[in-house]
Amino acid sequence: MPELTAPEQMARMITGSWISQAVYVVAKLGIADRLKDGPKGVEELAQATDTHARSLYRLLRALASVGVFSEDSAGKFQLTPLAETLRSDEPNSQWAMAVMMGEEHYQSWGELLASIRTGETAFDRIYGQPIFDYLSERPEQAAVFDAAMTSIHGRETQAFLDAYDLSGINVLADIGGGNGRNLIGILLRYPQMKGLLFDLPHVIERARLNLEQAGVADRCQLIGGSFFDSIPVEADAYFMRHIIHDWNDEKSTQILRNIRRSMPEQAKLLVVEHVLPAGNAPSFGKLLDLNMLLLPGGVERTEDEFRRLYATAGFQLSRIVSTQGDLSVVEGQRATA
Repeated sequence: MPELTAPEQMARMITGSWISQAVYVVAKLGIADRLKDGPKGVEELAQATDTHARSLYRLLRALASVGVFSEDSAGKFQLTPLAETLRSDEPNSQWAMAVMMGEEHYQSWGELLASIRTGETAFDRIYGQPIFDYLSERPEQAAVFDAAMTSIHGRETQAFLDAYDLSGINVLADIGGGNGRNLIGILLRYPQMKGLLFDLPHVIERARLNLEQAGVADRCQLIGGSFFDSIPVEADAYFMRHIIHDWNDEKSTQILRNIRRSMPEQAKLLVVEHVLPAGNAPSFGKLLDLNMLLLPGGVERTEDEFRRLYATAGFQLSRIVSTQGDLSVVEGQRATA
């Protein structure tokens, strides 16, 4: 295939949302689940999904042209390896991610220009409240959010555990641990370790069943509260993944100071986030940083920005450990006076 010219490359970037929204629609309609037992014709799929047959055909034909689904000689559509990832029952399913990105996230990205001009969070302006308040009032959207996070965190947990040795840590506290998937992966790797899951009361209730099903509930204590108020948890290590990036420097400092007030002298702070490289170096985190601006109002940070944040909160950044992928472990300890 000949190399694309600069205008051709730019044209593909400009129209990239066409594909992502097409993927969202087939995910929302559950098309991949309906094809798991074999090829089906458009009329049958349209009847099952209450859609317009010709329009659905046009959608599937477009996606088949980029490798999502395949049309056979009889005009029936079937799954491809890409389409398999949109099945809701696949271990590495991207179904929830496609739905989440196609709804509130897509609407928020439409307000990027306004956020760049004002620095304000697009989600709050569109929906009238912060994203986590919004999710707390909408169980269906919260379930999609949890599933989307699980689809990301599974592979990230493995990368973290392979890169960072937790030997010697008897009690690990997962701060803002959500549905418990992070902690489950850690406790399964370290059978002698005990865990503490700290999050808002209505959030940790979503984790209880997950912990029980994973067989680690007897080694894990659930503690409800707001990390902006206090974090009454004593542990050997305080773990946060994709938490600090949700918040601006002021709120992030408040969270870290609350951890410092409770943590024993020799305990470690383990923040797993993107550490943005300098200059023009590529990083998914630089795009995710815009998503943080638009939805929760947070920020991805460079090494220097982490050092300043830690120092302001009373920590010393001791080292940064890269993982396989785009994340790093930003390790900290209580700063000495």
